[in-house]
Amino acid sequence: MTRYLVTSALPYANGPIHFGHITGAYLPADVYVRTLRMQGEDVLYLCGTDEHGTAITVNAEQEGSPYAEYVARWRTEIKAALDRFSIAFDHWSGTSISPDHAATSQEFFRRLDQNGYLEKRKGEQLYCPKDRMFLADRYVLGTCTECGYEQARGNECPRCGKELDPLRMQNTRCKVCGTTPEKRATLHWYLDLPKLRDESLGAWFRAHPWKPNVAGFIGNLLDDLAPRPITRDMSWGVPVPEDRSGGEKGKVLYVWFDAPIGYVSFAQEWARATGRPDAWKDYWQSPESRLVHFIGKDNISFHCVVFPAMLMGVRQGYVLPWQVPANEFYNLQGGKFSTSDKRTIPLEEFFARYDADAARFYLLASAPETADSEWRWQDFQSCVNASLADTMGNLATRVLRFIDKNFEGRIPPLDPDHAPGFDRTILEECGAFGDPAEHVREFHFRRAAEQLVQNATVANVFVDRVAPWALRKTDPARAASALNTACEWLAWLARWMAPMMPTKAQALWAMLGQTGPVAAQPWPGVPKSGTWRSLRAGTKLGEVSGLFAKIDDATIAAEIEALERRAAGEATTPR
Repeated sequence: MTRYLVTSALPYANGPIHFGHITGAYLPADVYVRTLRMQGEDVLYLCGTDEHGTAITVNAEQEGSPYAEYVARWRTEIKAALDRFSIAFDHWSGTSISPDHAATSQEFFRRLDQNGYLEKRKGEQLYCPKDRMFLADRYVLGTCTECGYEQARGNECPRCGKELDPLRMQNTRCKVCGTTPEKRATLHWYLDLPKLRDESLGAWFRAHPWKPNVAGFIGNLLDDLAPRPITRDMSWGVPVPEDRSGGEKGKVLYVWFDAPIGYVSFAQEWARATGRPDAWKDYWQSPESRLVHFIGKDNISFHCVVFPAMLMGVRQGYVLPWQVPANEFYNLQGGKFSTSDKRTIPLEEFFARYDADAARFYLLASAPETADSEWRWQDFQSCVNASLADTMGNLATRVLRFIDKNFEGRIPPLDPDHAPGFDRTILEECGAFGDPAEHVREFHFRRAAEQLVQNATVANVFVDRVAPWALRKTDPARAASALNTACEWLAWLARWMAPMMPTKAQALWAMLGQTGPVAAQPWPGVPKSGTWRSLRAGTKLGEVSGLFAKIDDATIAAEIEALERRAAGEATTPR
């Protein structure tokens, strides 16, 4: 039996996430998982925060917080943001708290070393004699070798944007204490990517079908692979296993090495929590399992080259990625999302005014699947007002409120003699419709969103054409059959909506008088004449209310003004 192991890129526990992150790696995965589940597939969806690395230690030290407390705060805040978008994982954890993570990461290191894929190299690194520690690049300040900026960081110059080598910088100093560092020899381990490429990685990648943007990104990279360092001199992280350290002290695994192993350790943690400690192997070490990584394009090399190389190198029968539907960058109103520059959308303010499902739908409809795209407030307004409020919401309210008023709030009966004619009208004469799941399974989420709107449009055309409000005066039985047919289509619409807009889908399902979670219903596919009807006539409707509120021009103008003022450094809250 085919199983699906779905992961979203581990968000870094060093700051908030924004809409660009949501549409890049989390929302598409959530929709994919929800769709597969309704289709009866066996799916495990994992995520958690990436919690090691120097960016975390630098910022934690600057605010005077212990590392563990610092990442715990961001872990909680990031999960809360994902919850607001109804992103539903089977298991959520963090690389510093997962009970299996350190041991599993060390076992990866150990087996790669035993199998001949690690090499030791000595080199020079800046060392602070006062703090008695080697300085990672982010702990170094100095003069940029490219533009002369005197406050450049050891990894990159914030003025000219050039990557820097701290050993070549002038006037270097320790970021912690300001002491001038000295050069000292240190030893580190490197992953032999060229050897893994030549043995198996290269052939596997070239034989695998990938999204065009993924194939294009990796194609040239394979030829230029070099051994990659996998250890650092610091205290926060997974220690190098003592039995392979050769007596070296103060070495931890590089954050990029241990982070993707979180996908394995989180699965182990999940399995133990379910009372089946070996169940993780069904997803990670079974040829029937399909591994799907949802990521942004900045993570393509790690998920299509480095991590697969690690999985191959340990020789433990781990499955390799089946698909990596990487998205391009998602921007904001003509510029990049940047929380540091306040070019962002504050989530608390957003959810105080707007609907989360509406945001989910717009993010899907504007997703950066093959090229960079962006959130535009005017386009969000148009999507909510036209696609959601007018096409879907108005369809539901005008049908159900009419029934509420004129048919005692119960689904009207269908005259069997009317069924063939109304089937023909709605299934053949009111426009094309299709199965959104077909597009979801191909990772075409924009097209799936378009399909949902197109399917709703069919019912609007049907209702306009048969005009049940007029039929009720001349042929009440036929009007009842027409409204019964419209209710059937709304029930299909609720199920089609469920992966993309789960809360609104459930609301519509309840309005139709249906019980239980709509997400627990089997996926409907596409309706076919004679077999597509399932509602029971006489079912009492639930409370009928509007699904989506429209957004006026003044509100959007205020949002754009607030964005511009935030970016300019002015505190503001939109009206």
